[in-house]
Amino acid sequence: MQDKYNHLEVEPAAQARWTARDAYRVTEDASKKKFYACSMLPYPSGKLHMGHVRNYTINDMLTRSLRMKGFNVLMPMGWDAFGLPAENAALKNGVPPAKWTYENIAYMKKQMQAMGLAVDWSREVATCDPTYYKWNQWLFLKMLEKGIAYRKTQVVNWDPVDQTVLANEQVIDGKGWRTGAPVEKREIPGYYLNITSYAQELLDHVQIGNDKATLNGWPDKVRLMQENWIGKSEGVRFAFPHDIRDASGALIGEGKMYVFTTRADTIMGVTFCAVAAEHPLALHAAASNPALAAFLEECKSGGTTEAEMATQEKKGMATGLFVTHPLTGAQVEVWVGNYVLMSYGDGAVMGVPAHDERDFAFALKYDLPIQQVVSVKDRAFDTAVWQEWYGDKQNCVCVNSGELDGLNQKAAVTKVAELLAAKGLGEKKTTWRLRDWGVSRQRYWGTPIPIIHCDEHGAVPVPEKDLPVVLPQDCIPDGSGNPLHKHEGFHAGVTCPVCGKAARRETDTMDTFVDSSWYFMRYCDPKNTEKMVAEGTDYWMRDQNQATGGSGMDQYIGGIEHAILHLLYARFWTKVMRDLGLVKVDEPFTKLLTQGMVLNHIYSRRTAKGGKDYFWPHDVEHVLDETGKVIGAKLKNEADSGDGRLPVGTAIDYEGVGTMSKSKNNGVDPQDLIEKYGADTARLYTMFTAPPEVTLEWNDAAVEGSYRFLRRVWNFGVKHEATLKAGIAVDRSQPVAFSKAAKALRLDIHTVLKQANYDYERMQYNTVVSAVMKMLNTLEDAALSASAEDSAALAEGFSILLRVLYPACPHIAEQLWTELGYAACCGELLDVAWPGVDESALQRDEIELMLQINGKLRGSILVPATADKAQIEASALASEAFVKQAEGAAPKKVIVVPGRLVNIVV
Repeated sequence: MQDKYNHLEVEPAAQARWTARDAYRVTEDASKKKFYACSMLPYPSGKLHMGHVRNYTINDMLTRSLRMKGFNVLMPMGWDAFGLPAENAALKNGVPPAKWTYENIAYMKKQMQAMGLAVDWSREVATCDPTYYKWNQWLFLKMLEKGIAYRKTQVVNWDPVDQTVLANEQVIDGKGWRTGAPVEKREIPGYYLNITSYAQELLDHVQIGNDKATLNGWPDKVRLMQENWIGKSEGVRFAFPHDIRDASGALIGEGKMYVFTTRADTIMGVTFCAVAAEHPLALHAAASNPALAAFLEECKSGGTTEAEMATQEKKGMATGLFVTHPLTGAQVEVWVGNYVLMSYGDGAVMGVPAHDERDFAFALKYDLPIQQVVSVKDRAFDTAVWQEWYGDKQNCVCVNSGELDGLNQKAAVTKVAELLAAKGLGEKKTTWRLRDWGVSRQRYWGTPIPIIHCDEHGAVPVPEKDLPVVLPQDCIPDGSGNPLHKHEGFHAGVTCPVCGKAARRETDTMDTFVDSSWYFMRYCDPKNTEKMVAEGTDYWMRDQNQATGGSGMDQYIGGIEHAILHLLYARFWTKVMRDLGLVKVDEPFTKLLTQGMVLNHIYSRRTAKGGKDYFWPHDVEHVLDETGKVIGAKLKNEADSGDGRLPVGTAIDYEGVGTMSKSKNNGVDPQDLIEKYGADTARLYTMFTAPPEVTLEWNDAAVEGSYRFLRRVWNFGVKHEATLKAGIAVDRSQPVAFSKAAKALRLDIHTVLKQANYDYERMQYNTVVSAVMKMLNTLEDAALSASAEDSAALAEGFSILLRVLYPACPHIAEQLWTELGYAACCGELLDVAWPGVDESALQRDEIELMLQINGKLRGSILVPATADKAQIEASALASEAFVKQAEGAAPKKVIVVPGRLVNIVV
């Protein structure tokens, strides 16, 4: 074998062997226990980043180790290929999104293959492939039949210049990202999926402490995020009566303005009500109030999501209208609030500024009354400053609330519900934060919604026999709306399926979350042209312990940033497929691991014009204070900036560490790392530096350290090649009389192996790598003879090291395994049995006991592991340490603590 480790030769050679035997192709095998491990599929942005490397290496370590343990393991890969970034790239580069996407897929696949991932590429899917999205369309039609999918108007962001709908992320400070035009709110028809009908089941299965919970293999923080997003609220829905009439004289809303609250105990503290800009009362008031009408227009430029509402400045305007308090009969002023969404609840809220922080701030801003109606013992109320206890509902009682006074929160809510019900104005009700999933997107690069529009019959589903509705791949978006509107080929020859008259296709496409809601099932049956899912899904997506129900995939791996929407939609999609008889599981993912992000240092500098330049970490050195704390940075290499070329020593700002980003010049290109150090080094570094679920802070020196370690492993094989080969040849079918040194080596190796096996089970791969490092230290320090028995011990130890290292660094482990003769003896490393702990190796011939004299530590003694109390006492009294300390004095007492120490009292 070669004297020096050369990853540029080792890694291609190993990959060529795996490719030649199609090593990672997996088929269903009823004789083996299956394990399905899957990483969240990537968006083909152009290049892998270190987050990808970490995610896929975690999956790869799991896959390789389980395969060696006899499991039938599936690790597939695909591409989340539709979406807005491709359209943006098309606008910038003048190329069709399809061309950009497929070129990126080809490059990123090449990068993945260079990483040596154990991916079954025969199952590769791309969500932009018609053979894939045909089934998006097919299931959508099935949902239409069942009433799960339906059509209604929706509020969207409209760019009046580009004449197109914008995603929320394309609206920046209320303006279109490309044109800078003020964004308008428009109501247009779109399709929704009735996810709210599954809200209770979605909550039951994920909720911590719920007897029906099945997702106990998920991190608690993710389960809590899902629970909060679903947002079950139990409260009271009630009406404020009014006599406000429209132009025709009819009562608006039949004379009732409804609200929902979980704090009905504070109803006596209502001092105003706020409605959404689209609420009928707001529109009525604005008809005769130009200033209010202008404010409603301003509200239309705000966000359309609850998250955006939470961060924007709260603004309001009085309508001049009043509604009646349902219990006191007092007149309550109605305001329009830009923080109230018409799509949530009834588009109106009761304002209780004394006990709601948002209402409190709103009341202070507009000088509205603040009336305390809840009290907590020994707490003083002050209308000037919000305090956390104002919103307390655990320790409070009602005050200033008439017949509610003295009641706790729960009792007060019940009483209020009774009083409102008696008046016919309200009742207890359960509501959900979760809203139905709007899947219509007025964009080009996505799954076409399979609907045909007929002047006579309206929106008509495309017949199943005509699926897929194929998306043209030659469009180049120019920013002037959806190019499908004017694509003649897309609309050519379309007729109504009902009457046969000329019609037009729907040009909306599906939300890309649709694509990622079931791809993991398609991996199981990727080539099936007749069914969405089939026998492959029955095998891979099944609970190991039950025929039906439970969860399917054994291990899912991905970033915490997908903890809510992607996982929620995938869960919903699975339940719909179950109810349609397509799958037999209730939940898609049995276990979930959310890997930590990869961070790096961020350095910047403001330019003379107020812009900001970012600098690569390799061009920068830190400025430290006397304690070694980083207080700044300066350039150690010349660098370009908006102010021209900056010289060495230029002071720049240190922003700490943050997620790797191209825009901040703090990313590390995996391809550069692989070329310089090899894929095994990249893999080893990302696994060793931090536990999988913890953020990893990039460290160039640690990368070099990982490379040096692999060279040490290689050098050990080279140095001991002859001894290892001789040791492999020793017949181990019969007991071997190991020397004392060999026994010590085997004790250390098998002790570390026992811990490594435990860490593999926990997926704590950083400590697995530590175990391999300990093994190498032990092997290097072993003082063995040239005997066959000692050679066998060394060969066994190194074989264990290679097998434990292999899932993290498969190339170097494979090469050493082959060249040192292990493959010829034991089979290819890919399928060799995982090393088991030899319990006999853990049995010590001698044990070390601490020696104390009069309670003070004076050394230690070695005694046979089988020694009884008398033998231990004799050894202690004969020890050099005792003889020296006792100075001839006779022992008064000898105390033996088995396995730990001997204390001699003199």
